[in-house]
Amino acid sequence: MAIGFFDKTIAGSIGLIPKPIIRRVASRYVAGETIEEAIEEAERLNADGYRVTMDLLGEAISTMAEADAITATYIQILDTIQAHGIDSNISVKPTAVGLASSPVDLERNVRLLALHAAASGNFVRVDMEASPTTDDTIAVVRRLREAGHDNLGWVFQATLHRTRADLEALAAVGPNLRLCKGVYLEPEAIAWQSYDDINASYVDLLRYLLPRRDHFVGIATHDDPMADAAEAIISELGLTPDQYEFQVLLGVRPELRERLRDAGHKVRVYVPYGRAWHAYCVRRLEENPKFAGFVTRDVLRNPGMLLGDQSKR
Repeated sequence: MAIGFFDKTIAGSIGLIPKPIIRRVASRYVAGETIEEAIEEAERLNADGYRVTMDLLGEAISTMAEADAITATYIQILDTIQAHGIDSNISVKPTAVGLASSPVDLERNVRLLALHAAASGNFVRVDMEASPTTDDTIAVVRRLREAGHDNLGWVFQATLHRTRADLEALAAVGPNLRLCKGVYLEPEAIAWQSYDDINASYVDLLRYLLPRRDHFVGIATHDDPMADAAEAIISELGLTPDQYEFQVLLGVRPELRERLRDAGHKVRVYVPYGRAWHAYCVRRLEENPKFAGFVTRDVLRNPGMLLGDQSKR
């Protein structure tokens, strides 16, 4: 199934949508602008039986001063998580904490975060961005894990042809990783393009990863076929809930996360927050036509989202 005309049309029109409307839509998928709002959301999710990963929004980081400021804010986030007793780790974008400057700067800041997180028994997930950043992101996290920072983990994208080889090369490291499909529009030479091919890649990677008991896998999906396939593999292998978890985005298909939780799986919800919510939403919707179409259909089914309806989660 290729990306539909409707989805492409919506994604190409995002920049024309007035900011107040984007803000209404964002309120379902972004916790707010402040750490206090993010903590409140995390507490609600914890009370409902979910784990959390917290992400500070920041787009188009171009200077090390900005990257260092974001790193310092993440340290404050870790302290706030600990102070409130929240079951939450953090997720960081490589370009937001140094890679936009150099791999050396990324490594320095991720090391700082790993050390600070370790002091409270917490964990740092280093996100994966578009393919030009893949080599540097993998290499930096690998060096740090091999240096003893085992509270760091990667994200790998099933859409990329290279992912199976990357995972095999890291097998000796015993990685902690999130497996997602990937939201970035990549060329056909390096990435699967069709819905069916991406799904087949995702399931193939799950079948490679889940039997490896020295790996921890975050199964990031909102698709019923992928969740069903994962559950079938988990059942076949007799895995226990401490060996994996499902991961979902805030506001996206809450009925799926509820079903997975009620089936006894651990579920982690990605909670983004920050003043850069508009750039985040526009960029993500432009980069991911399928998600843009999903959000638009959600709005059409729930017009109260545009009228300030707050019964959204």
